[in-house]
Amino acid sequence: MNEQAIRTVVEEVIQQLLKKDSRPNTIPMAVSARHCHLSQADLETLFGKGYELTKKVDLSQPGQFAANETVVIVGPRGSIEKVRILGPARSLTQVEVSKTDAVKLGVNPPLRESGNIAGSAPITLVGPKGSIFKNEGLIIAQAHIHMHPEDAAYFAVENGEYVRIRTEGERPVSFEKVLIRVSPRYRLEMHIDTDEANAGFIISGQAGFLVKDGEPFVKPQHVTNLPSPEQKKPKEVQFQKNLLTKRDVEAWQYEKITVHKGTMVTPLARDAARELKKTIQVMD
Repeated sequence: MNEQAIRTVVEEVIQQLLKKDSRPNTIPMAVSARHCHLSQADLETLFGKGYELTKKVDLSQPGQFAANETVVIVGPRGSIEKVRILGPARSLTQVEVSKTDAVKLGVNPPLRESGNIAGSAPITLVGPKGSIFKNEGLIIAQAHIHMHPEDAAYFAVENGEYVRIRTEGERPVSFEKVLIRVSPRYRLEMHIDTDEANAGFIISGQAGFLVKDGEPFVKPQHVTNLPSPEQKKPKEVQFQKNLLTKRDVEAWQYEKITVHKGTMVTPLARDAARELKKTIQVMD
């Protein structure tokens, strides 16, 4: 291997070690079980005057936590015990359940963005010191993605935009009309309920792929010498060099790169081929 080839390989190895351009094009997912947010006034009605929530565990979103306290939610047909309260206290009380939960309770909550409870379903909450009936506040939360502004810029989306999220695994599913919510307070994460998770065998921490305009999101990158659609070029031409690099893959004009058995293919070259949907085939 000549000096230039060695230098190229070393450069790519250093890039890999430094993790340049290595951010995954995926969204971490979290499964959100039934829970409620309480106003301070309703918290005191249920738990006593001056009561404050106690933290059980921090949640992924900064400043949010799951409390030790739980309530019973009651509908016309049934009740569900030990529904976790999330803190801190909010300005309005909101209860989020799945469609399966709603059937058990005998209620018909609307699918809503969190915080939009106007005209939603009624619900009764019972605590150790009292109970309250809310004329509205029960919803099924719409699937959504929390994003920091830097994340929104990276994925080229805006607050209030809808996208599609595709998952892989034993039971691949696609989530339509997933709402983008952008704030400096947010950490990148998609939230779905237990029914949605069960449908796709999804567990918290699994990744989803963001889809826009019918095509999976691919991080923009500089690609040279790609043919225009009207050009009639062969899809496959044999690569003649002994070293295939990322730069070669990006500049290659064909869908398939055929190399000799002894040709060295760098790891970044393989990554670039996957991103550009190109195939590297080794000849015997």
